[in-house]
Amino acid sequence: MNNDLVDLLWEGLLETLYMVFWSSLFALAMGIVLGVTLVVTEKGGILEAPKLHKAIGTVINGVRSLPLIILIVLLLPLSRLIVGTTLGPTAAIVSLSIGAAPFLGRIIESALKEVSAGKIEAAKSVGATPFTIIFRVLIPEAMPALVRGITIGIIGITEFTAVAGAIGAGGLGSLAIRFGYQRFREDVLIATVLLIILLVQLIQWSGDFLVKSINKKRYKFE
Repeated sequence: MNNDLVDLLWEGLLETLYMVFWSSLFALAMGIVLGVTLVVTEKGGILEAPKLHKAIGTVINGVRSLPLIILIVLLLPLSRLIVGTTLGPTAAIVSLSIGAAPFLGRIIESALKEVSAGKIEAAKSVGATPFTIIFRVLIPEAMPALVRGITIGIIGITEFTAVAGAIGAGGLGSLAIRFGYQRFREDVLIATVLLIILLVQLIQWSGDFLVKSINKKRYKFE
């Protein structure tokens, strides 16, 4: 492997990590708000609001129904407005965050719904406020499921960066397309694919390790 290839791969990896980190952070922030809101506003929820629940669910389903490549194109004007350009990894973060947020929102909703209704009722019976129930009961009790879901979401975002690379986002996906596929460089194509696989594996291993640590600590005090 020559030095030029190593430099290309290193630059592509750094751009991918940059996009994954910030996109995951922003998407997770929005996803938590969406997921929690869906759970607490559903029928029988601690802040029951069926109309709001339905409206948010409809928006989430609408965004999720769009192919990522189309969503990225539709959000290019927003990227230009926020970061001043439609090219590069920073511009891609806007589209990736918005595209991944509904997915993470549904994952978080599903995780929170695994919490026993009895524990929520017990918290209500002692006068706990909705805020307390959310942050002292729902989220802590669902933590292992939340970590598993968030891990899946981050892996999805990693895969999304490869798609975004097709329209100038940079990263390993762009490297695979521009240098590997279009210039018939099989060494570049294989190397980028292996790096993406390794990155996904590291994310999954980290998530699994964190879940095991949470469960071990929980069982220790039970």
